[in-house]
Amino acid sequence: MAVTVWILGDQLLQEHPALSLAEKDVSGNGLRVLMIESQERAQRHPYHQKKLVLLFSAMRHYAEKLRNTGFEVDYRISSTTSMAIENHIQSHHPEKIYTMAASEYRGRVFQENLQEKFKIPVKLLPNTQFLVGRYDPYPDPDPDKRYLQENFYREMRQYFNLLIGPDGQPSGGAWNFDKNNRLRLPKDVQPPVPISFKADEITTSVIEEVEQKYIGIGQATGFDYAVTHEAAQSAADDFFDNRLADFGAYEDAMSNTHGTLFHSRLSPYLNLGLLEPLKLAQEAEKRFLDGKAPINSAEGFIRQLVGWREYIYWQYWRMVPGIDEANFFNARRELPQMFWHSNTQLNCLQKVIWRALNDGYTHHIERLMILSNFCLLAGIAPQEVNAWFLSAYIDAYEWVMLPNVYGMGLYADGGQISTKPYISSANYINKMSDHCRNCSFDHKLRSGVTACPYNYLYWNFILTHEDTLKTNPRMGRSLLGLRRFDSNQREQIKEDTGKFLESLA
Repeated sequence: MAVTVWILGDQLLQEHPALSLAEKDVSGNGLRVLMIESQERAQRHPYHQKKLVLLFSAMRHYAEKLRNTGFEVDYRISSTTSMAIENHIQSHHPEKIYTMAASEYRGRVFQENLQEKFKIPVKLLPNTQFLVGRYDPYPDPDPDKRYLQENFYREMRQYFNLLIGPDGQPSGGAWNFDKNNRLRLPKDVQPPVPISFKADEITTSVIEEVEQKYIGIGQATGFDYAVTHEAAQSAADDFFDNRLADFGAYEDAMSNTHGTLFHSRLSPYLNLGLLEPLKLAQEAEKRFLDGKAPINSAEGFIRQLVGWREYIYWQYWRMVPGIDEANFFNARRELPQMFWHSNTQLNCLQKVIWRALNDGYTHHIERLMILSNFCLLAGIAPQEVNAWFLSAYIDAYEWVMLPNVYGMGLYADGGQISTKPYISSANYINKMSDHCRNCSFDHKLRSGVTACPYNYLYWNFILTHEDTLKTNPRMGRSLLGLRRFDSNQREQIKEDTGKFLESLA
């Protein structure tokens, strides 16, 4: 019996369930793996060139690894996925296709229609890249109910027995140590540089192809990410050995000089299947139990993995299709051109955009409190913000970005994911970073030509949406702050905001 196992490009698991099941069902030379580089898919957005290099090189290394272990691999570079599958069927005549469910809605719908489209039996297996595939805290969610991330996180911690003591209570006496994760980076602290990887022959070839074929953000040159399971594990070891211990304390810190700080930079590998979330969470727990990392670091990292990452994936499948039409604050402004070239006098914004355009990476607080904060305050349309994030970031996929941008970042979903809009003035940016020291604007001024735009944008947003925000109990302090402003001050805030927004091209 001839069968095909179609492995998607972001499903590069060491133990792929479709491959394992197909091996049990057939014997001999009847099994063949299909992998596809779809040019149409790679051009859906102007993706960062380093993201395309990471994806294609990792796929080709994975295919080579399968061949070296005895599998026949039909690796196709095609204009479309449909054409590649059709040509594969014509060439190899499989009697059945095995595949694992895509992590994104559009891809999964395509898989669900495979059997009808190509007139061949298809075995579609559940996705095993996420822990909610093994345990769902809320298998039948109420569409009208809000599910808090903190409650979801505790359910996941308990089920997977992460940082749980013998008495069933959370290690350290608390579920969440976020209050211990808010230190600003001291001047004399030098975060270690993350491990980098030299491009081999396969990666070098991919770099050349991407530069020739695709027009997108950034440059493929200088690519130094891991592209194999072994290299990705080395990147994980480097994080656990050199940065986890200080990760917690400086998790929310931002720096004008250091981009990675003590963050892991493992999300690109997790999202491709080169690393597994539970193994990483268990290693963080082990480092705490061995006395090599404090509780706020281990818990903070585990919260990112089994709390936030899994929650976002769970919410994505709860909210699609339709989440990409959400626009709670009716934001309509076009994305400013500075997001494509980073030319702005706002130092924090310039630095973070530059990092995204150059590296395809910034850490999560920069994404939330610099980029998304600005876009929310400035009234940028959620669709445009989401499209930019999908294009700019090396770890970006629809399941990641839709809930993060529409939910956490812009509150466009009206509070399904976060309990309040995450907005701030320049005060937060100055408190958590050194960006304001080298800026053309004064973070202390609320109005005037030298005032930081984050300040008057912040207060203008609250003035504009005051009636809506009154219904959110977590916005009480901000709304009380409006009492300090007389009618002249309010008009000045609106005027400064209008002039600034008009200046954006």
